[in-house]
Amino acid sequence: FLGAGKPPMYGDYEAQRHWQEITYNLPIRQWYFNTSDNNLLYWGLDYPPLTAYHSFLCAYIAKLINPDWIALHTSRGYESQPHKLFMRTTVFVADLLVYIPAVIFYCFSLKETSTKKKASICCVALCILLYPGLILIDHGHFQYPLSLGFALWGVLCLSYDWDLLGSVAFCLALNYKQMELYHSLPFFCYLLGKCFKKGLKGKGLVLLTKIAGTVVVSFAVCWLPFCTDMAQIMQVLRRLFPIDRGFFPFQDKVANIWCSLSVLIKIKNIVSPQTQLKLSFAVTFLSLLPTCIKLTVQPSLRGFKFALVSCALSFFLFSFQVHEKSILLVSVPVCLIINEIPFMATWFSLVSTFSMLPLLLKDGLLLPYAVTMLAFLSVCAASFSIFEKTSAEDLQLKPFSLSLKGYGSWFKSFPKIVRSLFLLSVTLMGALSLASAAVPPPQRLPDLFPLSVSVISCLHFLLFLVYFNVVILWDSKNSRSQKKIS
Repeated sequence: FLGAGKPPMYGDYEAQRHWQEITYNLPIRQWYFNTSDNNLLYWGLDYPPLTAYHSFLCAYIAKLINPDWIALHTSRGYESQPHKLFMRTTVFVADLLVYIPAVIFYCFSLKETSTKKKASICCVALCILLYPGLILIDHGHFQYPLSLGFALWGVLCLSYDWDLLGSVAFCLALNYKQMELYHSLPFFCYLLGKCFKKGLKGKGLVLLTKIAGTVVVSFAVCWLPFCTDMAQIMQVLRRLFPIDRGFFPFQDKVANIWCSLSVLIKIKNIVSPQTQLKLSFAVTFLSLLPTCIKLTVQPSLRGFKFALVSCALSFFLFSFQVHEKSILLVSVPVCLIINEIPFMATWFSLVSTFSMLPLLLKDGLLLPYAVTMLAFLSVCAASFSIFEKTSAEDLQLKPFSLSLKGYGSWFKSFPKIVRSLFLLSVTLMGALSLASAAVPPPQRLPDLFPLSVSVISCLHFLLFLVYFNVVILWDSKNSRSQKKIS
């Protein structure tokens, strides 16, 4: 694990263990407050209540096995093989109970019936579960996949028109990690659009009332222990959204637009944190507005899944206080549409994992990184024949190409151009990965390789954002799906 055996913070593994220590030994009213027993500068809780409850549950089991694992104060930096086994088991159980079933049931919800289509369902499930980024982060940075798992259950429920259950599932995701806000607008716009289509003077109003009530009750249940005092609520919110930190609360090597621009313009030195917040909000809002309008006006399950990708990518590129690991919030929805655009989904998944390379190298995960990337690419290539699916039609760009009067002939050479760009991209990622791991950077430019990774990844993501927005806005299939919703 990153930081293992390295005081004073010891790494993300210690963060999860420390949350168990705090939630088990202290009363709820002290979980998010700085006290003599809870130093918030030492891995203070900064996730929503559901994460805290999960930590308490794990701590309760840990206490039964070995009380030393969560002893107040004295357990700081505790590391042992039995405890590592216990902690890994908790991640595996979370995978087994929430994330993996969501993936499997989602793949079967694609409603393919022929033998060939059933085989492709298994391929989709295999590709999603083999996505390198999530595997490496779960086990290298010790992150529980519960928020993504709950979000997937939300998508699954909406695919069966179980709108209330889908709302509950997404509320659980949002109350486990606040970063699920990346997916909140597509859920909101899709459900609101369905209500509009049913008519806000009839069934639509009833559905809207039920969804609103479900969301309120779900949040109330999750926040109930903190609702006795407004000071408690405000303190939790301050921990979840520490806006005073500015654009760069962690490090400057994230593959988003602000960190890439900071190579040329030192934004944090010339723009105040409050102005940074307003700027990021404005740019993020404008970048995702077209997608949200289209989804609200023409709600469809297909459009909803593509909107999850586009909106999450807008948040990653332009929003406030982004971590490298936040790219997973884009990558998992991309995996959900890998059967529709296998070539682009595979390409994006590789780039998203590459964007976290500096973080993975700190973990000593170079070999697992290389192996999982090659395995994922091989499985996708074998399962979907991705290099044969690069035409405008395969990439869902046929409606866009038809709208370019006089320029449509350019798309005849499009497959060859796309394949060449892909090979160039993969070659560049491979070369930079090797250089980052084996070549010492120049003394005058110690951050040369991490910055190169972030800037190159950011350029990729900007192009992908344009691509996904084009697919969404020119999607003619949305209009044909309205009958199903009605």
